[in-house]
Amino acid sequence: MNNIPLAEKLRPSTIDEFIGQTHLVGENAILKKAIESGNIPSMIFWGPPGVGKTTLAYIISKQLNRPFYTLSAVNSGVKDVREVFEKAKKEQQHSILFIDEIHRFSKSQQDSLLGAVEKGIVTLIGATTENPSFEVISPLLSRCQVYILKDLGKDELLGLLEKARIYTETEFQKKIKIQESEALLRLSGGDARKMLNAFELVVQSEHNDDITITDDKVLKVIQKNIALYDKSGEQHYDIISAFIKSMRGSDPNASVYWLARMIEGGEDPKFIARRMLILASEDIGNANPNALLLANACFQAINVIGYPECELILSQTAIYLATSVKSNASYIAIQNAHREIERSRDCAVPLHLRNAPTKLMKEIGYGKDYKYAHDYANNFANMEFLPEKIKEKKFYDPGNNKREDEIRQHLQSLWGKKYNY
Repeated sequence: MNNIPLAEKLRPSTIDEFIGQTHLVGENAILKKAIESGNIPSMIFWGPPGVGKTTLAYIISKQLNRPFYTLSAVNSGVKDVREVFEKAKKEQQHSILFIDEIHRFSKSQQDSLLGAVEKGIVTLIGATTENPSFEVISPLLSRCQVYILKDLGKDELLGLLEKARIYTETEFQKKIKIQESEALLRLSGGDARKMLNAFELVVQSEHNDDITITDDKVLKVIQKNIALYDKSGEQHYDIISAFIKSMRGSDPNASVYWLARMIEGGEDPKFIARRMLILASEDIGNANPNALLLANACFQAINVIGYPECELILSQTAIYLATSVKSNASYIAIQNAHREIERSRDCAVPLHLRNAPTKLMKEIGYGKDYKYAHDYANNFANMEFLPEKIKEKKFYDPGNNKREDEIRQHLQSLWGKKYNY
């Protein structure tokens, strides 16, 4: 095989060939309609690696027959951006500027985009794996539509794998049988490029023209070629996953090992700190509320202290989180609430809980019989706060740890048997 990666060879060139993201580009989907109208906004594609962000930007430019400029925030600066703007001004048609990893642009670099986007010199398409609410400045974010791309599903990945098999057989005169695909799917993690890289490595490892792919063969080849397999930077996501799972699993030794791996690889400390901030709430929560405070202090501190000193703050926080008692009760509570809303839809707010800023609202019962908790013993008034339809529904169930045992006992003393605490 030549040096062009299989993932690049199989990159689709039209919306109809594009795999996945049907919520955006499927029949009557919002982005497909915008493309068909020929009037697209500046936009940011937010999603994990290998789900088609770059491909989708390329397809849009091709389908609209627009000049297409691409920059990577990793190795481009304000000078490169301005050069693109100068070229775009000379074009007869409205140009598209695609910026990969736009979250890596500094505030000043993002500021440099504002004028051209606002004046319509270019339509900006940014791609990011990070939450744009954190990583993209507000003035730029307000001028862009954010589209969320999802991991590819099993059927979509299998369809792409079959396409890769047929292409490889035809192009290189090989007979390929995919006897087992579980390892390829598992290794991909929903990342099409990662799966195709693995498939290509397995095929290249065989020196005959009759190839049978099994899970065992895939795992052996990938382990032997881990550095090559990771050439597109996917290991970045595997290591952060190992780091999070080590802290969740209460192993401080593994936590600092994976932390050191990320530090030596030059990982953005904000990326690490942000993940610890999420874990402090998702996996520790009210079992140890100080975990969230420390994680937030870590996030604030590394914004003013860079490498190498900030690694001490990251290490301290990672060890604290790893050795803390754990509870995912808060995470489960909000998930339970979302599921209930999906099931019962919008329940009316009880009249006694409604705000009554006008005389008419008071007359029709808004706020009537509301009890101000601080007027009662122990700052508690026994009244109904949920809609009638779900009045005894329990979403939060305290975890089994010292701190949440106290919360459970406190709730029992307040609510008696109402919520079965």
